[in-house]
Amino acid sequence: MSEITIPQTAPYAEELAPGKYWWCACGRSATQPLCDGSHKTTDITPVPFEVAETKTVYLCGCKHTATPPYCDGSHEFL
Repeated sequence: MSEITIPQTAPYAEELAPGKYWWCACGRSATQPLCDGSHKTTDITPVPFEVAETKTVYLCGCKHTATPPYCDGSHEFL
């Protein structure tokens, strides 16, 4: 099993337009919090999600959320 990298211990506030996105679950992406393909050397896969309308979403930065890709406050316990 590959180890997850924690890029930051706070959520990423991202204003996203409608569309499909892939949240980085491994923590290695240079385009956090979204996937850039860096997981390909791991057994971790990105989490797909869709946004129906332009809005600000809070995506997990610690990679320990129970509700991926969204922050659930898990970073408070790291």
